[in-house]
Amino acid sequence: MIKKVVIAAAGQGTRMLQLTKDKSKHLIKVNGKPFLSYVLDNLQKAGYDDFILVVGYESKLMEKFLKDAGYKARVINQFEILGPKEKIYGTACPLMCVKDIGEPFLYICGDNFYSVEDLEAMNVDDNFNYVAGFKNDHPENFGVLLADGDFLDKIVEKPRLLGGQAKEFVGDLINTSLYKFTPEIFEKVMEIEKSPRGEYEVTDAVSLLAQEKKVKINKIKDFWMDFGKPEDVEKLSKFLDENNSKR
Repeated sequence: MIKKVVIAAAGQGTRMLQLTKDKSKHLIKVNGKPFLSYVLDNLQKAGYDDFILVVGYESKLMEKFLKDAGYKARVINQFEILGPKEKIYGTACPLMCVKDIGEPFLYICGDNFYSVEDLEAMNVDDNFNYVAGFKNDHPENFGVLLADGDFLDKIVEKPRLLGGQAKEFVGDLINTSLYKFTPEIFEKVMEIEKSPRGEYEVTDAVSLLAQEKKVKINKIKDFWMDFGKPEDVEKLSKFLDENNSKR
């Protein structure tokens, strides 16, 4: 059984505009509770209890949140280890900060919300890595997972957008940034280089593992919500009101 979860929560969340001028997006309140509370609650309900929270922006507020809410977590400051985001940044950076982990673990972005059931489904007792995919009507806005049977073949980033022109449709199963990793991921993270947008991307490390047929796909069966824009606050509030069992 996997118990450990690495939660990436170093970013500010600039797309949230004024909502993140004094705190990270993970602490924006929805129905009276910080968004991160819903993430941690569902992780606990799914059986995970060993949390590593990789923080950065306004890190003291994150530490205070954990203490006040009674959550137990190991807190690691990404900016103290790697330097400020102007120096090095990207979704692979939190993994660079926890490379001492010697067991399988879950890796999630702290601005994504999943059901208890789908989190449980990622607790797979085998030697493979997993990525969670979700059928989406607008795959052109995301990374698309291409499958080879149960295995991940490759990830195509925003497949229908290139210089503003539409490209051919390649699939509609998108990456939801929910992973089960074995320690093999750390070797691949050290091999990747900056992406065209100047960041170190976890998907590049996953793609290296996929080339060795070491990554399988789990499909999201319940729901997935991204918490990145101001309108997502109202969207999540309404969702929680209508789906009390999802909390």
